[in-house]
Amino acid sequence: MENNIDREKIGKKASAVAIFGNILLTVFNFTVGITSGSSALVAESAHTLSDVLTSVIAFIGFKIGMKPADKDHQYGHGRAEPLVGLVIVIFLLIVAYEILSSVYIKFTSDTVLVPPDVIAAFMALIGIFVNLIMTTYLIRSGKKINSPAIIADGQHQKVDIFSCFAILVGVIGSQLGYPFLDPLVAVFIGLLVIKTALELGRDNVNIIMGKIPSDTILFEVESAAKKVKYVKGVHSLKINPMGSYSSAEIHIEVDGELKLKDAHEIAHNVEKQILNDTSDIKMAIIHVCPFDEECETDNY
Repeated sequence: MENNIDREKIGKKASAVAIFGNILLTVFNFTVGITSGSSALVAESAHTLSDVLTSVIAFIGFKIGMKPADKDHQYGHGRAEPLVGLVIVIFLLIVAYEILSSVYIKFTSDTVLVPPDVIAAFMALIGIFVNLIMTTYLIRSGKKINSPAIIADGQHQKVDIFSCFAILVGVIGSQLGYPFLDPLVAVFIGLLVIKTALELGRDNVNIIMGKIPSDTILFEVESAAKKVKYVKGVHSLKINPMGSYSSAEIHIEVDGELKLKDAHEIAHNVEKQILNDTSDIKMAIIHVCPFDEECETDNY
């Protein structure tokens, strides 16, 4: 993982790209949507406006998560990021409700559906291109610094690629004599937003509930511990995800005849090796057990 200075620099840059990019998209989507008469494009402007707000929230969560451990938060503030991810989920659900309710009103009113102007299709093409660049950049940056908040923001941004493509199809279909396709695409966008919200909610709840990121991290920690001289075996390895980093708890097996001072030194060496070999682990608790005796532990 990047050091804290590099991590903060990458996080700030990613958030700035998301915020300013979405401000521009919101302005253009709304302006073109109103002038062209595209319900789907106006709905997309509401979505991109929510992107601005969620990017700001994601950055706030990222900054809080960067704060070091203190007396009241002895494992750091890493869980601020998945908590912010859940706030983003709430915003997504609100946006989906607004989109679907506006389409419902349009379908149930006596308003004659008019196909949007062709300019809406050009705006949709621009939206696809810009959102593809932003999504790729955000997700890549989030994974590079292991930031749940920025990854969530990138996944949120990805919805806009599909919604802009759907808008393009809707505008073309409306021009061919099917004006109902434009508000129908707005419904698709609303459902897509709900799907994204549910997936983000699941991922962030899993982090908060302590689900391990992958089996790979278990292998890396175990391998690191076994590298240390005099360690005869390991067991009862547990990983505690904290957002952008994790803590580890592991039992190591050593010669039962070792002096306490020597066993203590081995435990410290194991801790250093784990922190050195596994970038996602920021703290490790090492329990020392005699190799020839059975330890009372929880095994999973």
